[in-house]
Amino acid sequence: MMSDADALILGIESSCDETAAAVVRGGREALSSVVRSQIAEHAAWGGVVPEIAGRSHLRAIVPTVDEALREAGCRREDLAGIAVTARPGLLGSLLVGVTAAKSLAWAWDKPLIPVHHIEAHVYAALMSVEDWQFPYITLVVSGGHTSLYRTDSPLDHTLLGATRDDAAGEALDKAAAMLELGYPGGPAIQKAATDGDPKAYAFKRPLLGPDSLEFSFSGMKTAMLYKLKGPGGKREDPTLPESSNLAGMAASFEAAVMDTLIRKCLRASKQHGIPRILIGGGVACNRRLREDMAVAAARRGVEAVFARPEHCTDNAVMIAGLGHARLQAGETADLLLDVMAS
Repeated sequence: MMSDADALILGIESSCDETAAAVVRGGREALSSVVRSQIAEHAAWGGVVPEIAGRSHLRAIVPTVDEALREAGCRREDLAGIAVTARPGLLGSLLVGVTAAKSLAWAWDKPLIPVHHIEAHVYAALMSVEDWQFPYITLVVSGGHTSLYRTDSPLDHTLLGATRDDAAGEALDKAAAMLELGYPGGPAIQKAATDGDPKAYAFKRPLLGPDSLEFSFSGMKTAMLYKLKGPGGKREDPTLPESSNLAGMAASFEAAVMDTLIRKCLRASKQHGIPRILIGGGVACNRRLREDMAVAAARRGVEAVFARPEHCTDNAVMIAGLGHARLQAGETADLLLDVMAS
C-alpha cells in the first residue's frame, strides 16, 4: 500500500493562458507534465485576452488531464487527491480549472485541494532543493507578479515587498512591444539582447530608497518610450534604433530589470539574515538573471536557487507538488470552493 509520503496527486493549472495537468509522487517526483500553450492565439493581440483564454481552456482541459494521467500510467484509483489553482488569475480561466477539478473530485471520490498560484511558484523553486533548510528569501517574478517573501515552510510565506505598479515581466513585454520584437516579450528581449552591450543605454534602477523591498517598473517603461520618442515623448512615431543599436537597447533594458531584482533579493537576504534565496516564476527563466544572480550571490556567500526552467512558467507540477503538502496538512476544500481572481 502506498504511504502518504509517496501519494500521487493530480494537479490542474488554468490561471492564465496555459492549460496544464500533471501527476506528482510525494510532492517531488513528476510522473507527467502536460502544458498546452495559448501563445499563438494571443500573439496577434500582443497580450492575453481573457475571453480567448477561457474558451481555449474549455477546449483543452479534458484532453490535457487525460494525457497527464496516461503519460504517468496512472489510474483514478491510484490518486490520493486532486489539486487545482483557485487563485489568483483570470476569473474565467480559473473557473474552468476549478470546475474540472470539482467534477473529478466528486466523480472519483477524491479530496479537493485548493492551491494558491504564487505559493506554487515558490514550491517549484523548493523542488530544486534536495534538503530544505528554512527559512528562505523567495522571489516570485513573472508577467503578473513581482514579490519578495520570507518562506518558513512550503505553506508559510510572509510578504516582504511587492511591485507598486507593473510586474517585471509586464515591463519586459511592454518594452519588447515598443521595440517591435514580438510576443511574448521576455524571451523576445532576451533573444534580441544576446549580442548587445548592456551599458549602451542608461536605464535607472528603481530601488525606491536604501531599505525598500518594494519594486516599481512603470518608470522604466516610460524611460524606454522617451528614448524612442524623444524627451517628453514629442515625436509622433517612435524611432527605432538601427539594428546594430537595437541589441544594445534590449540588453540595457533587460540588464536594468534583472539588476533591480538581484539587488532587492540580496538586500532582503541581508536585512533578514537569511543566506538562502529561491527564485521562481516565468522571468526566472531569463539567462541574464540566472548568470548575474549566481555571481552576485556567490560574492556575498549567499545560496541562490532557481526553479527548473520547465517549472518556471505556469505548469501543473508545482500545483500537484504543493497540493501534496497541503493534503498532508489537512488543507482541503469541499465542492463549494470558489475562485478568487486577485
